[in-house]
Parts: sequence; structure tokens; C-alpha cells
Amino acid sequence: MFKFPELILSAALLAVSYGALAEPLANVGRAATPAELAAWEIDVRPDFKGLPVGSGSVLRGQQIWDKTCATCHGSFGESNRVFSPLVGGTTAADIKTGHVAALISNSQPGRTTLMTVATVSTMWDYIHRAMPWTAPKSLSVDDVYAVTAYILSLGEIVPDNFVLSNKNIADVQKRMPNRNGMTFGAGLWNVNGHADTHNVACMSHCQADVKITSSYPDSALGMAGDLSAQNRPFGEVRGWNTKTETGGNSSAGGATPDQIAAATIDPGLGLVNKYGCAACHGVENKIVGPGFKQVAEKYKGNTGAEALLVAKVKTGGSGTWGSIPMPPQSQVSDADVKTIVDWVLKSAN
Repeated sequence: MFKFPELILSAALLAVSYGALAEPLANVGRAATPAELAAWEIDVRPDFKGLPVGSGSVLRGQQIWDKTCATCHGSFGESNRVFSPLVGGTTAADIKTGHVAALISNSQPGRTTLMTVATVSTMWDYIHRAMPWTAPKSLSVDDVYAVTAYILSLGEIVPDNFVLSNKNIADVQKRMPNRNGMTFGAGLWNVNGHADTHNVACMSHCQADVKITSSYPDSALGMAGDLSAQNRPFGEVRGWNTKTETGGNSSAGGATPDQIAAATIDPGLGLVNKYGCAACHGVENKIVGPGFKQVAEKYKGNTGAEALLVAKVKTGGSGTWGSIPMPPQSQVSDADVKTIVDWVLKSAN
């Protein structure tokens, strides 16, 4: 089941907002600490508020790109059969006008990132938070500047010898090909406008003593089906299996999500889920890379298979199963890689 700490934090923020009232609000929460607020203040806005100090060159960005990004996005942002291209479809005229002509004429077979994104802060922020896919937030601030600079250079928005920094990024924004392509609707942008809903808070039949504020009541489990089956089968975020007989809150004698996982998931499979291996590998069949059982069958009886596969996972590579390379998984500990490989090799049995 999903947990929602932001609900608790929202209550704390409300307490801060109404702190100036003569009568303090009861049972709302506590004031958020500076550290808690700082953990949420991670976005970089179009006016570059929140952008950290740093810099990175196109050359450095290319080095990081070739090692970390090219396996998914191609050496020049052209991508591969799985991911959409980042670069292409923009012209010098687009950089001058701030409108991408190919978006209007539909002359481009597909829409690339540089065709659609309007603000360079969006690129910087997304790379900083989410990339690389297998190890988000592992890039340093200077690395993010460098990778962003490299992408911009591929679109000829900045020259090959450019060094992007917090001091010149606003000037780069003036050359973004689609910078004038945004639509400013009053309902989204006018913060002093009126709300478009007239709902009122329900204040009847309230529960007097709420002990668990971020979990389903036992009576509601399964009401929306199995949450774990309604989410992507890879990545860090999972829905709780709400259809299991042991599902439910601990107050009703049921097991917690962690207890369910420990009882039903092999440690190797748990790590496969944790590190997003299932994004590219099925258990039975190939997705992007080979299915785990296909790997197990290929190396069945090979006494050196474990060491060979551990090295392949850590360093990445291509050619054995096709042209699409596997990114290096250097962020995964040696112990976890060994556990994953052992589980894969057993999956053929």
C-alpha cells in the first residue's frame, strides 16, 4: 500500500500557516522543522529559484553521457528502439523565434524533448531528480550542469566549448527553441483567481481517535482491487497487494506490507524489484533484455556463470543478446548483485 507522509507534512504546514492566529488549532499537527521543509524544497523553477550554484562543460557532459546515459538515450540523443529521441526537429530559426515550426506543421515524425520543453530549468530539474534511471540522484550538481550542457550542444543551442553554470543559464533560456510555445491559462497561472470548485469539507461522522492516518481501514481493503497490480511492474514505488488474505492493518491482526513482502518474495526477486531490473527483463521472455529464465538456460551447467554474470551486471555491455546495451549497474553493491545473479541462475529450475 502506498504511504503518504505528505499528508502529515501538509498538516504541519497548515499549522505553520495559521500560526499567527490568536487561538492555536488543536490536533492539526506540529510545526515542520527546517530540515523537513528543506526536503520538499527541491524543485528548480522557471525563474531559476532553487537552482544550486555549480557549473559543467559540454566536454565533461559528453564523458558522463557516454558512460551513464548513452545506453538508453544513444550517443547523440537519438535514443534507441525503447526510448524516444531527446534531440532533433529544431532549427536555427526556431532558436531565434522561440517557436518550433515542426510542432505546428507536424513535419517531424516524432516529438523530441528539445522540440517540446520550454524551459531549460525543467531539463535541469528532471535530470537532477530522476536520472540515471538505475540510480536517480547519483549525479552531482556539477554533473547535472555538464549533462544538460551536452544535450543543449547536441541541439546547437550552446556551442561545443560551452560551460553551463547558474550564472549564465538564464541567457541560455533565451535560446530554447520552444520557449514561447507555452500556453498560459488563467486557471493555472493566476494565483489570485477564484477556485473552480465549490466543494466544502465533510465534517460529519468524523473518527474521534485516528491512530493510523495514512493507511486504508480494514473494511476498505480491496475496494479498488489489487493496488499492486495497477502500478508499473518496476521501479521504487509499489502498490500494496490489497487482495491478499493477510493484507490489512496490524490492528486487525493482518500483516504489514513489509511482513508480506518478507514472507512471499525471494530475496533475489526483492532486489530485482528494488533495482528496477524488471523494466528490461521479463521472467520468462525478453522485453528489452533477455528473460531471466533465458539467461539461466544459456548458462546452465556453466560453473563460471556466477562470476561472469556478476561482472556483466556491474560493467554493462552489449552483443550477447542483441544490439541494445545494458547500462552498468555500478550503484548496486557486490553482495546484492550476487544475490540477484544467484536467483536468476536458479530460475531455470
